[in-house]
This record gives sequence, structure tokens and C-alpha cells, in this order.
Amino acid sequence: LVNTVVSHLVQAIRVKDSCFSSIEGQLGAGSYYERVKISEPNEFDIMLVMPVERIQLDESDDTGAYYYVSFKRSPKEKGWLRFLEEDGKLSAFKMLQALREIIKQEVKNIKGVEVTVARKKAGSPAITLQIKNPPSEISVDIILTLKAQGSWPLSTQDGLKIEPWLGTKVRKELRWKPLYLVAKQNKREKVLRGNTWRLSFSHIEKDMIKNHGHSKTCCESNGPKCCRKGCLKLLKYLLEQLKMKYPKELEKFCSYHVKTAFLHSCVTWPNDSEWHLGDLDHCFQQCLTFFVDCLQKSQLTHFFIPQYNLLSLEDKARHHFLSRKISYELNNGFPVFHE
Repeated sequence: LVNTVVSHLVQAIRVKDSCFSSIEGQLGAGSYYERVKISEPNEFDIMLVMPVERIQLDESDDTGAYYYVSFKRSPKEKGWLRFLEEDGKLSAFKMLQALREIIKQEVKNIKGVEVTVARKKAGSPAITLQIKNPPSEISVDIILTLKAQGSWPLSTQDGLKIEPWLGTKVRKELRWKPLYLVAKQNKREKVLRGNTWRLSFSHIEKDMIKNHGHSKTCCESNGPKCCRKGCLKLLKYLLEQLKMKYPKELEKFCSYHVKTAFLHSCVTWPNDSEWHLGDLDHCFQQCLTFFVDCLQKSQLTHFFIPQYNLLSLEDKARHHFLSRKISYELNNGFPVFHE
């Protein structure tokens, strides 16, 4: 159902606006595509990828994650010019607006399925589609993504420390992959103009989660099985359940926090023998203990951008709240799983 809707939209977007003619169909991101979705498959993230050439990136703050994008030379496709600010920066806001308009018109032409575009959520880079699928509803986040060839920004140089786990060669290969930037408002910008882009590594994360073994045969049909994916599923599920229970206190936490803690855990315990399938409960608790430690210190380093702390210091009270709730679950046999 999702694929039908998305491929219809991609074809229409390409035709309707010459700027978007090079848009590449969906690059699935998120838990469903990493095969770590737990509950119903009712939420999907789809990246609509636009190749861009010869761009210049300028940091928009000290996180090393948010950038202004400008073209080094005037783009061949002149339609791009309407998305540029006076200072030549590419406006994520203007591009999203144009894309949203096309999608809003086009969903009316999709036969045999009822699709609506949800209202804009403040600060969210996604265009959210609601697909009626009785008795329930599927939501699809469409994320506008730029794809650039060339070397990754300096801020990523000391990140992706996977040598002990996946090896130096794999790290090199991954760093040769294209760079993705998603249209995302940077809250720290002095003047909120909506023209910042955030680095995205979801394609690399998906790669690592799929090929997660220290040895190449881990989890292959005749190879030894490990519990890494099981751990990640449980971490995400636990956070989901706690967020449902304490929506207000935990609104700032998302699955990316536990995913990052999980990736750090894979480096801390690099060997497959430390993730035996039968040791799921032990490994899960080990990952959780690591995450609780991060929460108590209010320090969770972005896996690819070491200078970027995903837990901002002004939210200390919230971090401590979550760490208390998780510790309670850990010490009492996870009552939230049985509720």
C-alpha cells in the first residue's frame, strides 16, 4: 500500500516541477526497513532523495550536524534559483513548501485508496501522509533529502569508531558513501529562517544494523546467531512504552537516542561471542545500563559527529526522570512490558 502511494507521488513530483525531475524514489529509513520494527507496521519513513552537484557546506552552529547549503556554481537547472535566499543559501523551507503543495494536489488523484496530508508539525522536517487502511491508519513521513558526492565534513572525521567491531576496511568503505542532508530546522539559529540542513546517516546505520557481525557469517543462514537486533528492538520498545506512559515528561526523547546508545554498545562489546542469542536478557540489560549512565551524565555522543551531544544540558531533569524510570524497570523485571 505504502509503495503504491509513494511511487505514484514520485512520478507526479518529477513531472510537475523540473527542479524535482531528478528526485530518486524512496530510500526507506527507520525501524521498518532495518527490520527492527516491533508493533504493527503502521509508521514508515521514506526519504525522497535529490542528487545535488558541487555544493558548499557551512556549519550553522557548533554541533557539526547542521549546515547551510549553497552551490559553488550556478545550477544547470535554473528552477533551483527560486529556492535560494538572497545570500545564495538553499532554503529547506522553500523546497519543502513547493514539495508539500505538489503532494497535497496529487494525493487526490491516487485511485482506490484514501490519502490525506497531515497538518504541518512545528519543527518537523517531514511531510506526513495518512493512508486509510481499515480498521486502522498508516502514517508515512516523507523526508526531503539532498544527496551529495564528495568527502564528509570535518566534524565527522573522528566519528564512526567501528574499527574494533566491523574493522578498518568497512569504516573506509562506509565513509566513501554519499552524504545525505535532510531539511531540518536548527533550533539554535539566531534568526529562524528555515534554511538549515542536517546531516543524516540513516543509510549507513541501516547498513551496519544489517551487516552487524564482527565475523562475516554472523546471523547468516548457516552461521551463528546473535541477539544484537533483539536488543535494539527491546530498547526501542521499552522507550515506546515509557513514552506512552509519560508523554509529557519524555516528549523530547526519540528512538534515535536508544539507537545511538545501541551503536556505542556494539563498539564497546565488539565480539560476536558477547552477543550470543541465548544471552538476550543479559545483553539487553547491559545496553540499558550503558544508556542509563549516559542519561545520568547528560552525555550521549552522536555516533558520527563526536562533538555533538544528543542530550542537551538544559534538559538534565528530563534525563534523570528517564534514568529513574528505566532503573526501576531494570530492577523490577520490566513491569511495563506486562501492563
